[in-house]
Amino acid sequence: MSEQSEEASLAVRISVVMPTYDQDTFLAGATSSLLAQTEANWELIVVDDGSPGDTKMALGEALYDARVRIEVFDRNRGLGAALNRGLDCARGEYIAYLPSDDLYHGDHLASLVAALDAAPEAILAVAGVRHHHSETSPGRIEGEPLQLVQVAHRRTEQRWTERSELTTDDLDHMLWTRLVGRGSVVETARVTCQWGWHPRQRHKALREPWGGLNTYRARYRVQEPLRLQSTAGHLHDEVEHYRRFRERPSTPPVPDGLRVLVVGELAHNPERILLLEERGHELHGLWTDSPHWFNTVGPLPFGHVADVPLDDWRDAVSRLRPDVIYALLNWQTIPLAHEVLTAALGVPFVWHFKEGPFFAREQGLWSQLVDLHTLSDGVVYSSPELREWFAATVPSSAHCPSLVIDGDLPKAEWLSGQRSALLSRGDGAVHTVIPGRPMGPEPEEIAALARANVHVHLYSGKAVAQMRSWVTQVQQLAPDHFHLHPQVDQTDWVAEFSQYDAGWLHSFRSDNHGDPYAATWDDLNYPARMGTLAAAGVPMIQRDNTGSTVATQTLARARHLGVFWRDPDDLVAQLRDRDQMAALRQSVWSQRGDFTFDAHVDRLVDFLRVLVPRRSGTGLV
Repeated sequence: MSEQSEEASLAVRISVVMPTYDQDTFLAGATSSLLAQTEANWELIVVDDGSPGDTKMALGEALYDARVRIEVFDRNRGLGAALNRGLDCARGEYIAYLPSDDLYHGDHLASLVAALDAAPEAILAVAGVRHHHSETSPGRIEGEPLQLVQVAHRRTEQRWTERSELTTDDLDHMLWTRLVGRGSVVETARVTCQWGWHPRQRHKALREPWGGLNTYRARYRVQEPLRLQSTAGHLHDEVEHYRRFRERPSTPPVPDGLRVLVVGELAHNPERILLLEERGHELHGLWTDSPHWFNTVGPLPFGHVADVPLDDWRDAVSRLRPDVIYALLNWQTIPLAHEVLTAALGVPFVWHFKEGPFFAREQGLWSQLVDLHTLSDGVVYSSPELREWFAATVPSSAHCPSLVIDGDLPKAEWLSGQRSALLSRGDGAVHTVIPGRPMGPEPEEIAALARANVHVHLYSGKAVAQMRSWVTQVQQLAPDHFHLHPQVDQTDWVAEFSQYDAGWLHSFRSDNHGDPYAATWDDLNYPARMGTLAAAGVPMIQRDNTGSTVATQTLARARHLGVFWRDPDDLVAQLRDRDQMAALRQSVWSQRGDFTFDAHVDRLVDFLRVLVPRRSGTGLV
């Protein structure tokens, strides 16, 4: 055999790139499925993307196969970077992918190689795939991008989109679309691989409601601000959105400043916490490691809060010696808050709670939540009604010092900008807005409003993906009066939402009849969109629940903030009363500062100050 032919016989036919992060228990199965391939002329490039486990140990005997090599990142850099490292190392004519939680069937590589060999014009080959445990698809799974495990393509200089540009589960955007623009696609039409299905998949960490921005940040220990857009949501551009805060110099401490340890998560409008730092207090954060999509956790993209390591938090807090612990906000942080509360740290502990006691019961966290309301040195409630509910259902909580401040109010500096002209002045119709995921009204009610020439504008990139049935039904019933718009960040709240005659709060019927034991979370809650609408001076629409205790109803009636409707005809009549709506609009605009955290932060600081010497006996540090 000539040297040239011997070299050709040793050439790698197909390079398999395996990105892995915190999936040690899956690795052996994935590599075993590769070792069992009928096509043996392959190489495997495992890219350990800063995994907290021991990837080499998990690979076991496979690591000693001459065809296997491993690349290790010192920290997680994201899927795009891991795949690109694999491509940079690849020697094969073709590239295939085997995420460490997926599996190949025995002839998977052979069928993809054969498909590409038979179609010189093809850039990419697609295999059929088993998914969702037992379902199969001969090609692309409906509603999903092509999955890594089912694709092989010719070696190319094209590279995957990396985290510094965009974080997404849209693999088409990350690479496939660019590849397909350079050649045709051939399908094997045979199911020869399996896309894993389990809670810790990357796309589930990215997509709401399984995951989201903050779930992804916590899962992958991301240190930097993100630009993230999943296939089920709008673009979150933390890089630009929080630049103003991140680039500000730290505030010099005031002589009597508090060292505050924030425990848990910050939910919506998280940058509000900076108001404490801007008043000269020192902020540290101990964050839950299992937030939901709307629960903001550190490292915070706006900076000025020093993180405390979760894995050795007791020693870190002992060294830190905070003056007070401020634990918040939603039910997902109850386990961590309770752990800190009961650790006997000798530090005053304040619990600020918003969502929600009923969810805590469902999740088996009720006993811990009771402790947080009865053993804390102080409790902050998000509404007076929530405080009254706890006083009724947990009577001993009524003896704890308490305060009422809504939990996720925005920062006042987002209230900048001029109001826009009303759309109704241009066309004579009435235009209403839903800022965020629709929580009512019903499709039939929107249809009735449409017949009266009342428009509904929905600002939510998520609703189309997450509430497709509701959106489709409304589009069918009110095609000319229902309008979809992308999500609007705080910088544009005033200019965008002020053009509407009124905005929808959560739309629900209450039947508690003033009995606290019959109240629901809808009855007790101030939804975050209340602050959004107030910022733009938009009157608030809610059902008339006269006779029941409803937090938003009590507040809106007392402050003259909105309209209360019994049926669509009643609502139309009120919305067309120009004098009434003009008076409401001016009333909301004049009070919008009260719906910011700035209006309440000094009360919170005073509350914290009172508790510090009360328990420590040493005064302020």
